[in-house]
Formats: sequence, C-alpha cells, structure tokens
Amino acid sequence: MICVLSGGTGTPKLIQGLKEILDSEELSIIVNTVENNYFSGVYVSGDIDVVMYTLADMINEEFWYGIKGDTFITNEFLKEIGCPEPLRIGDRDRATKIEKTIRLSEGYTLSEIVDIQKNNLNIKSKIIPMSDVDSDIKIVTDIGELDFHDFLIDKACEPKVLDVVYSNVPPSNQLISTIEESDMVIIGPSNPITSIMPILSIEGVKEALKKKYVVAVSPIVGKAPVSGPAGQFMNALGYEVSAVGIANMYKDFVDCLIIDNQDKDLENEIKTIVGDVEITNTMMKSLEIKKDLAKFIIDLNK
Repeated sequence: MICVLSGGTGTPKLIQGLKEILDSEELSIIVNTVENNYFSGVYVSGDIDVVMYTLADMINEEFWYGIKGDTFITNEFLKEIGCPEPLRIGDRDRATKIEKTIRLSEGYTLSEIVDIQKNNLNIKSKIIPMSDVDSDIKIVTDIGELDFHDFLIDKACEPKVLDVVYSNVPPSNQLISTIEESDMVIIGPSNPITSIMPILSIEGVKEALKKKYVVAVSPIVGKAPVSGPAGQFMNALGYEVSAVGIANMYKDFVDCLIIDNQDKDLENEIKTIVGDVEITNTMMKSLEIKKDLAKFIIDLNK
C-alpha cells in the first residue's frame, strides 16, 4: 500500500499520476483539514474535496478547486441579492458540501462522511482526514492576525507574514495505522507549512514515519513555490525558500527528497541533510509527466 500525505493543488496532480499506474485499492491519501471552515452556511473541506474530485476524475484542473464543468447559478444569484460569497462555490460542489454539513449536524464524523461520499463516487482508494476535530489556523501578519482564507482571498496574500499558528488536534482513527501499514509514504508537493506540517504535528505521526520508507517531493523549484504563498510562510518560520529549506523541514523522517532538474546544483548540499536525493522533472504540466514522476517515485522502493 502507498500512503500519500496531501494538501491541495500540488499533491493532487501527483495523485493523478499515481492512480494511472497503481490499482486504486493500493492508494491511501491522508489529507490536511486545518483550513476547513464554514462558508455561506456550508462546511468546506477544500483539500479533501480536491483529492476526492481528483480520484473521481471530476476535478476542475483550471483552478484545482471544484468540479469541472460546474455551474454557478446559486453563487451568481447570491451576488445579485447582495450576499456575495468569499469563495466561489459551484452548484454540484455545493451539493457535496451541503451533504457534509447535514451529516455533521446529525453526528457523523468527518471520516465517516468522506467514506460515504467517496464510495458514492465509486472511489476505491482510501481518503483519510488527518483529524475529525476541527482545528484553527491563523496567519500572523504586519497588519494583524488573519484567518487563512482572509489572508488568501480578501488580502490576496499581500500582508507580510510573521508567523503561522494552528491548533493541535487528535488523529482520526485510521491516521496512524494507515502509515504503519503502508509499504511507502509519499509526502506530496503541497504547501509545506499550511498543508503538510499540520499533519506532521499530530501526535504519533512523525514517530510512525521514522519507521517507514518516506519520499518527499519538493514543492519549491529554484527560489519560489510552484504555486501559492508557501514562500511567505517558510520565510516567516525561518526556512530558506528552496529545496534546501524543504530538506531541513523534513530531515528527521524523510529518507529521500526528490528535487527538480532545475535544482541539480543543490544535490550535494541536500545530501548532507537528508542522505538521499533524486533529480527529475517535477513540473507536472501534463498527465504523462505526472505518470512519469509517479513511476519514478514508486520505483525508488523496489
């Protein structure tokens, strides 16, 4: 079994490649939940839904959020009547979120709801929320403390980031056992601070990873993240914005760090930190590249 630690955008692109070369039942995806919140009265678990839609071949690849071909009738009418949404939620995507909201109010755990939804979409892979307990994330900036989505959407990532703070939460029931039962763990190229570190901060996760073969894909190429504000967050927490910074962040439990061809000059430096470095094309601009990267990773454990 292959276990993947995932946030949104970067890792789901890799998941696209993995699901093309592996049997679906072989994949277990542990997903960040620290950014989950209520918007327009519905429960939004953005990273979980991106992973779920990716596995169901439904993801909107233009934005890496929502469902391809979705309509926005509700969103547009809300704007017309003077109630614009902070997030642009599509109609079919909203149905997913409404079901989560209803079932949460009925006492289901998030893990149980995700199981129901992924089974109804004929997804054979496991999707495991990192926790069933809601956590909170705050971005401390030079203009004050902001909610994550306020920073990302309302402020367009413009304030200077001074710190990133999130609450500790207990693991979901299957989190630790999924890592322990895996043949290999892949830390995907999602935002290392707001997507991966919240998973790693959960009690028992790092200890479980130290006993497994762990490969991480650097989300930083050159001196910048492939997408998103990861660089600002890394700077705020004292990490160099480079593959070297990723190596230092993951050094206690990663056996191999995969870096892009553009960063081959960093190979020797990174080897002094994590031991093993592999170099390939990590810029997943086509399905073929995603499949090639997935196969490259899987072959490391043979």
